[in-house]
Amino acid sequence: MTSVLDLAPVIPVVVIDDATDAVPLARALVAGGLPAIEVTLRTPAALDAIRAIADEVPDAVVGAGTVITSAGAADAAAAGARFLVSPGWTDPLLDAMRSSGVPFLPGVSTASEVVALLERGVTEMKFFPAEAAGGTAYLSSLSGPLPQARFCPTGGVSLASAPSYLALPNVGCVGGTWMLPPSALAARDWTRVESLAREAAALRA
Repeated sequence: MTSVLDLAPVIPVVVIDDATDAVPLARALVAGGLPAIEVTLRTPAALDAIRAIADEVPDAVVGAGTVITSAGAADAAAAGARFLVSPGWTDPLLDAMRSSGVPFLPGVSTASEVVALLERGVTEMKFFPAEAAGGTAYLSSLSGPLPQARFCPTGGVSLASAPSYLALPNVGCVGGTWMLPPSALAARDWTRVESLAREAAALRA
């Protein structure tokens, strides 16, 4: 399977309050060229949203974000999530994500956390919160001593800053929300979402 880091330059980070929005939202993102979609486990509708996207949008690679418990990892995988993302990690959470049987991106923000994951055989990670934790300068400085680690920086990344992240040798893709403006989601303006997704997908044209 292609790494989730290589599916598109941007993984949209989606918070879904109403599961009925999940399918049209996912279709708009996929049509715009962003097939990997991270649905965060921050709302009661999240698992139903993941299930709906997995069932009805075959071209989407739907994942679960904000995975912070072993139960969350298992429930997300059972709902059809094809990858898991956490803001940070512990050994029990790492074990649960590994046991899920789907790819996962544990969150890191320090060199020590990266080294600890490399010791455990994990080479693909989420760098979070990217901007607050040092941004491109920090990730660039990690690429020398830790070239085997690859990252998806998420947290404060924008359309303007994404290209500088994507230019780094240790960044596969970025996570972001800018293609999902609250006004478009409130109006269910899926055409606008598709247009913004297309703009994001072109960052690696």
